[in-house]
Amino acid sequence: MSEKQVTVSNVEKEHENPIAELVQVACQFNSEIILESEEKRINAKSIMGIMAFNPCKGMSINIVADGSDEEAAISAMEKFLVCQ
Repeated sequence: MSEKQVTVSNVEKEHENPIAELVQVACQFNSEIILESEEKRINAKSIMGIMAFNPCKGMSINIVADGSDEEAAISAMEKFLVCQ
């Protein structure tokens, strides 16, 4: 299991449909990907979960991935969330 803390950039400005696009990024990987912030903990592959989580600028998120491609999954999620 790997994890990384990131601060969300302005995803609404950088992406046309950030919620759907974030789920698409997560679904590219075999690993389980969880996003955590405060008391919220959701599956990054769930569109409903991401909608409820609502990642927005300035939000601190812990990305947790567990599986064969966890490092690549965390890297891709980080790139999306910090708009690199």
